[in-house]
Amino acid sequence: MPNYYEELDSVLRALADPTRRAVVERLAKSPAVVSELAAPFEMALPSLMQHLRVLENAGVVTSEKLGRTRTVSLRPGALDVLHLWLGEHRTARRPAWHPPHPH
Repeated sequence: MPNYYEELDSVLRALADPTRRAVVERLAKSPAVVSELAAPFEMALPSLMQHLRVLENAGVVTSEKLGRTRTVSLRPGALDVLHLWLGEHRTARRPAWHPPHPH
């Protein structure tokens, strides 16, 4: 079992890429087949599969192959380590962070 910081580092590395974050955002809605996940991106399927492997190795997603179809799901509790770490470093005195408004 990986320790807390190894798991945190792995999740943060996996989410450092905008394509992988977009995949996680999509999977937060529901599981999806790989071809459906690939549709919004202008990349070859093998490139998307590399991103999925990074997410799977980090424990963020799981996948299941049935016949020729691979379905990918967000692993329940996958981001708990990130929430825990953020909670440990949040103080009541700090105002909530808000993204800058576009000008």
